Amino acid sequence: MSLQLVWNNEQDEFDINDELIALLESILEQAGLSEGVSDGEVDLTFVDNEQIHALNKEYRGIDRPTDVLSFAMHEETDEELHIIYELDEENEQQMIPDSLGDIIISVPQAKLQSEEYGHSLERELGFLFVHGFLHLLGYDHQDEASEAEMMSKQEAVLEKVGLARQ
Repeated sequence: MSLQLVWNNEQDEFDINDELIALLESILEQAGLSEGVSDGEVDLTFVDNEQIHALNKEYRGIDRPTDVLSFAMHEETDEELHIIYELDEENEQQMIPDSLGDIIISVPQAKLQSEEYGHSLERELGFLFVHGFLHLLGYDHQDEASEAEMMSKQEAVLEKVGLARQ
């Protein structure tokens, strides 16, 4: 079993192609290796600013769009993930990956930020994805030290997949 990416596209501003998904799968694999997470499922949804604005307002009480939201399924990351089984057509047990949580990325916001920072949209989407993944594992950036730790981890993963800051 391994980390799996399940994705959904609910926006039409940017074409989500196989190359981008392969890149995000590579990022997930690298981030998992870096954090010692080898099993589980991450659900990723691409949305527009209107959708992420509504979610940001509903779940965080912030009345504006944001770039990425993460919703962790497990509050405590020290526990091992529980493995769930289902029966297939031949009544044989098959593992179902345990969901680590959901990551929601606003593609228009990512596009705007990629232009502001002067790098590709793929790098910005990769950055937001690994940022969201770290949130699923319990990382946060409420103070300078925790923000520096997250930034360091994000940049290390992006460098390993060829998306280093230029």
